[in-house]
Amino acid sequence: MSARPNRSREDSTATRLGLLVVLGALVVLFSLLSEYFFSAVTFRTLLNQVPPLVLVSVGMTFVLVTAQIDLSVGSVLAFSGAVFGALVLDASLPVLPAAALAIVCALLCGGFTGAIVVRWSIPSFIVTLGMLEIARGGSYLVTGSQTKYLGDRVAALGAPIPGLGLSPSVLIAVAVVVVGQLLLRRTVLGRTMIAVGTNEEAVRIAGVNARRVKWIVFSIVAGLSGLAGIMQVSYLQSADPNAGFGLELAAIAAVVIGGTSLMGGRGSVISSFLGVLIIAVLQTGLAQVGASEPTKRIVTGAVIVIAVIADVHRRRLDGRQFLRRLFSRGS
Repeated sequence: MSARPNRSREDSTATRLGLLVVLGALVVLFSLLSEYFFSAVTFRTLLNQVPPLVLVSVGMTFVLVTAQIDLSVGSVLAFSGAVFGALVLDASLPVLPAAALAIVCALLCGGFTGAIVVRWSIPSFIVTLGMLEIARGGSYLVTGSQTKYLGDRVAALGAPIPGLGLSPSVLIAVAVVVVGQLLLRRTVLGRTMIAVGTNEEAVRIAGVNARRVKWIVFSIVAGLSGLAGIMQVSYLQSADPNAGFGLELAAIAAVVIGGTSLMGGRGSVISSFLGVLIIAVLQTGLAQVGASEPTKRIVTGAVIVIAVIADVHRRRLDGRQFLRRLFSRGS
């Protein structure tokens, strides 16, 4: 029984080392291609831009681990940001109560999605596609389809800390990564997520409420998307109803690059964080060497395809190793 956890830890360590090697190789490559890339300014700017994607990727890790998917995270981010902007600008609410209410709205979106998925056993792909449209429409209604400029009153999370150069959003994002990793690996809920993604029927037979676990997961990813929306508004000092377009694809890409399986049962929040950094370095580096937007999309898409192929190969290898152990014991 102890061999499997040990092998899982070894696989996670190997995955993280591989991701660090890829990250380092990209930094070296773009440093050679652009004289401006390897600088403190570039790295500070990069880190200050990634907190929204980091938060959404943490939630997406939980979703994919349970063998589900959420395509609505970008729209929920925009909806949360729109509610936040409207409450601060139009209703003259203080920043903290407005942020709390905006996150509650995001949680309601996730709870509604999760309830439909588990109540009627509808594929999460379809339900979250519907929520994508609902939340995006909500963001347009709340803002009147116009960007709301809030100015310095919401800059507290996005403004760099003097002497550090990093914003409070970066520190919060790192804390969420640490908490998320502990939740996934060290708590009953986290282990149940992995079990549900591995074999949901076996979890039900064991007496565990798999439906409740999936509902919680969709609520978590929506809540984190809501917080990400607050961070994005704070960084840009404006609430844009078009914010978050394509964010779901970037989050899925980062999580899959980090080694989380699209088939469920395997994942790591720390590895997803490294996947986010790889995506961010790749996009920043391509922009600095003058790559066009279509080129950046092609390269990012190719990286996603390679990551999925690697995941399939890893699963097949695990299956072959399992069969070898099974037959060796039988003999």
